[in-house]
Amino acid sequence: MPPDVITMNSKVRVRDMQTREESEYTLVFPHAADIKQGKISVLAPIGTALLGYKTGDVIRWEVPAGTRVLKVLSVLYQPEAAGDYHL
Repeated sequence: MPPDVITMNSKVRVRDMQTREESEYTLVFPHAADIKQGKISVLAPIGTALLGYKTGDVIRWEVPAGTRVLKVLSVLYQPEAAGDYHL
């Protein structure tokens, strides 16, 4: 797996292209989700949208309020690249 691809348990930095706000998220399984800690479920709309994208990608997806657009600024941590296969 290339080190800049978002996989489960990856920590990513993204920019909301409408608000220009930057955020960091860790993509986790539903039982570990905690938005206060920046841990988002892979089953949440944003989690599903992020999975499989890579640094530099722009992601567009529909939400009830319209279209969200995020740019993946960086993959700060990816388990596979770090050799962490037992998370």
